[in-house]
Amino acid sequence: MADLIEGAAHPATRPGPPPTRGRWGQLSLLGGAMLVDGTEAGLVTGLFPVIRQALGLTLGALGILTAAGKLVGVLSAPLWVWAARRWSRKGVLVLSTGLWGVWGLAAGFSRNFAELLLFVTVLAAGYAAAQPLVSEIVADLFDAPSRGRAVSALYGGLALAASVLGPLIGQLAGVPDGWRWGLWGIGLLNLLFGLALLLFFRDPGRGAAERQLADLDRSAREARGAIDRAAVLSLFRIPSFVILLVSRLLSGHLLLSSFAVVYLVDVFGFSTQRATVVLLPLGVGYLLGTVAGGFLADWADRRSPRHGLPAVLQGAQVLFALLAVLGTQVHYRGIGPYALLFCLMGAAQGVNPGINRPMVMAVVPPELRAAAFTVYVSIFEAIAWAAFSLGAGFLGDAIGLRPVFLAVLVVLMLVNGAFLTLLHRPYAKDVARVQQELDRRRRAALA
Repeated sequence: MADLIEGAAHPATRPGPPPTRGRWGQLSLLGGAMLVDGTEAGLVTGLFPVIRQALGLTLGALGILTAAGKLVGVLSAPLWVWAARRWSRKGVLVLSTGLWGVWGLAAGFSRNFAELLLFVTVLAAGYAAAQPLVSEIVADLFDAPSRGRAVSALYGGLALAASVLGPLIGQLAGVPDGWRWGLWGIGLLNLLFGLALLLFFRDPGRGAAERQLADLDRSAREARGAIDRAAVLSLFRIPSFVILLVSRLLSGHLLLSSFAVVYLVDVFGFSTQRATVVLLPLGVGYLLGTVAGGFLADWADRRSPRHGLPAVLQGAQVLFALLAVLGTQVHYRGIGPYALLFCLMGAAQGVNPGINRPMVMAVVPPELRAAAFTVYVSIFEAIAWAAFSLGAGFLGDAIGLRPVFLAVLVVLMLVNGAFLTLLHRPYAKDVARVQQELDRRRRAALA
């Protein structure tokens, strides 16, 4: 039985489809659209010490800003996915990650916290479309053996670009109203990427990279495109997917990027300009982690389709927790040790996307992937991120950020690593189930 499962998980009876022409260029366009989202969030968190001073805020305001931006995606992301099915994925991305940049321009004119919260939240409502739609499109551009590398390249490139922009953004702290100029710049960048998507992006269509469906015409591949509530609820009957969802709620490392700079400022006394220096090694480490994670995942999956990927995912959680003890709980003299440890934490965190995204793609049929990533990223991850951010903001004011980081970045991550043990049993069976369903569809289409 185990041999049958592993064979279904790695089918070799039919050659895969030819690679989509220009797929890496298309991936770069998608990455550019997603970069603006991360840059906006990084600007608010990286420059929060000066925003706090300019608008007279407390630490809790950062938690509210971060949480609101994530929670609005819980509502808006399903609407964007619905619109993409009714009209087109390209059109929705052009609007949500391009023209939506006007709200970034508006945020730069905020006169008080209420206006900043409103504009940043509306901006985030548009960006929420990117994660589920881009993840679905990546699965249609790349076949199963290359998805790990594609996802690693996407998220690694995003992290590297954000890490370069982070310290540059940090220097705006020394410029009068520098945070406003940053938001205006992001709004303009949004509009430019929207134009690039409109002119150059080509949607390959759903199921284009599946070996069973590649030689069928597009209408046949997308015949199961209509998704109702029952189909979405069927996701919760996939054991591996449910385990990955719960694991996302336990992913305490999400807090690091939101509170890293303010943590170093408030806990260890660095200036904002000096604290933002760690964003570069954090991003470089994340990039190295995604690259290493992609190769490690391919190797582990070949060695053991049943246990390889779950084991790598587990190890990444435990390694991050151990590094977080050294990187956030020990006081060093200068910024150098923190830069090194943040680089290593970024590497441990960077392993995750190259593992968990391809795992979701593998256990979910093509027509449900956008819905799956909406649930996984735009709902469960957003809820976790919002809860961590609100908790860190208000508890940080009450008891200090140091014990909060210990509980979330260390203890909770160890719990997450232990919980992922449950993934070893169902994962290979769920992959095999999807492959068998695609084989059945091909036979029906050719009959």
